[in-house]
Amino acid sequence: MTDIFPEGAALIFGGSGGIGQGVTMEFAKAGTDVAICYRSKRDAAEKTAEAVRAEGVNASIHQVDVRDPAQVKAAVAAAVAGHDRIHSMIWGAGPLVPQIHISDWTPDHYRNAIEVEVLGFFNAVQALLPHFRTSGGGSFVHLGSAGHDWWPAMDGLSVAPKAANEALIKGIAKEEGKYEIRANSVLVGVIDAGMFHELSRQGVFDEAWVNETQKLLALKRWGEAADIGQAAVYFASSRARYVTGQTISVSGGFGV
Repeated sequence: MTDIFPEGAALIFGGSGGIGQGVTMEFAKAGTDVAICYRSKRDAAEKTAEAVRAEGVNASIHQVDVRDPAQVKAAVAAAVAGHDRIHSMIWGAGPLVPQIHISDWTPDHYRNAIEVEVLGFFNAVQALLPHFRTSGGGSFVHLGSAGHDWWPAMDGLSVAPKAANEALIKGIAKEEGKYEIRANSVLVGVIDAGMFHELSRQGVFDEAWVNETQKLLALKRWGEAADIGQAAVYFASSRARYVTGQTISVSGGFGV
């Protein structure tokens, strides 16, 4: 037990991704065990788990396709068995989506984004609510998009599904607070990791995109994965024990 977390672990969906790894490490530095959920990046998950253990806390990895409720339930059960309790769930799973206008979306584009982001999050919530209720409470932290406040053209396949989850976060906060279950969101801006790196390699985010995007930032630099992790740690910890149904935008003042 740390001074801000009870015994048990933070369960991190998408913990093997670029931002997810940074978030995972901030929980480890805060002194809590972590259970890392991944879909295909086993090597990255194992490497992150090793780094977590080097911080003096325990880590486990769990392969799961979040679209399948049975797999999600199995992953949650395995994490509980390995750590005795899950005190927080951080949702950072999501597909790499093309940067295209709404008029160019296909049904498959939208279906894939919805199935992973929205159905996946719902599956995780349904799997964890009974455990949180019987364990004296828990915390959901959703990693959303700063585009929730200011629409970024062509990033809608990321922003729109996350907006559905923002609504569910409010519902969880409202309905589950009587069980000491909290739910909050960190709105993620441009972070120097993960999808930003991949789309930059593909040439999607070129110099012109960088120049135009930075005009929308109050802080003229990209964020770091640790910035997202520190906000997530706050929401999940006892320091935010009277905070629920809220969002914080970690985006360098995007769109202000």
